[in-house]
Amino acid sequence: MAIGQSAPSLIVYGWAAVALSLNLLFLWIYSGVVRGKAKATLNTEDAVRFGAMLAQAEPPEIARVLRAHANAQAVILPFLLLGLVYVLAGGGVWICLVLFGGFTLARLAHSAAYLAAWQPLRTLAFVAGLLLTLALLVALVWRLAS
Repeated sequence: MAIGQSAPSLIVYGWAAVALSLNLLFLWIYSGVVRGKAKATLNTEDAVRFGAMLAQAEPPEIARVLRAHANAQAVILPFLLLGLVYVLAGGGVWICLVLFGGFTLARLAHSAAYLAAWQPLRTLAFVAGLLLTLALLVALVWRLAS
């Protein structure tokens, strides 16, 4: 039996996990791209190897991408863990669509807004992701207690 026939919630979770992982990978790779353009590094061996300026602190453009990546890691990883437990506990597909889809859209918007320095979109996207994470926690506790 195909996964789609036996666990539609797992399919929804899987697509969200793919999109959120791609978001993290993009930010990770983009930090290297920005570092390369800035030609600045904190590591002596990298400065020697790549002909970059040895900096005492991250230049602002690199620091922004690193903050966006750190923020994404801090909220995406717990959401994915909670989401997986919810799916394994038999969570409903419609709740998964709303929570996982909404969170994924909020996080993609947050990353874009962070990189582009767009306020208040960055804050709104963060709050939306936070509320969806709290809703997932409530749904998971409800499911586990039932």
